[in-house]
Amino acid sequence: MNLLNKILSKIKGEDFRIDENIPLSYLFLFFTNKILNFMWGMIVLKKMFVFISPSSKIKCRNKIRGGKNLNIDRNCYIDALSIEGITLGDNCSIGKNTTIECSGTLKNIGKGLIVGDRVGLGTHGFFGCAGGVKIGDDTIFGNYVSLHSENHNFNLPDLPIRLQGVNRKGIIIGKNCWIGAKATILDGTNIGDGCIIAAGAVVRGEILPNSIVGGVPAKVIKSRDNSN
Repeated sequence: MNLLNKILSKIKGEDFRIDENIPLSYLFLFFTNKILNFMWGMIVLKKMFVFISPSSKIKCRNKIRGGKNLNIDRNCYIDALSIEGITLGDNCSIGKNTTIECSGTLKNIGKGLIVGDRVGLGTHGFFGCAGGVKIGDDTIFGNYVSLHSENHNFNLPDLPIRLQGVNRKGIIIGKNCWIGAKATILDGTNIGDGCIIAAGAVVRGEILPNSIVGGVPAKVIKSRDNSN
């Protein structure tokens, strides 16, 4: 176990210790699955230390740049068709059943997605990156979080909304943020470093660093700078 901990710590670049209460049978199945994902990751992205579940579907692979120890769990759908593609930093994880779409139409492809190091995207997320999405280092996401980086135009009442096109401002999420489960981040949002977004919040606009926000629409509850 000590040898395994040392190997994992070296791969992750930080101290890592497996809980001693985990049965050996569980660990065997876990690492067997990791080996399969490792092999598939080499086939898909042609890079070492990338782990991708064979059940996940990845389109436009040549537009994806993944760092070391990238983990893409089962049943994800990732379409990297966009101007800038998808960049994923070191030690990133994408939870199962997550969708990442960089373009919503072939008429006007999107900008793309940039993710920093040690970022965890929770399960069942939706990341719409047509307007561009940037996520800073060490930010973590809960389950069922959705990001929408474009809006439909609707100013002409006599013309169907679907024919009025879209506008895009993009979404920026800073470093060391915690995005709670089922939060919705809308186009034009800029979340500063160290923010906490409460579960179920609907966020739009500028959020100052170290803010705790929640509600629909989301408002600042308090600042982490004053939390003591």
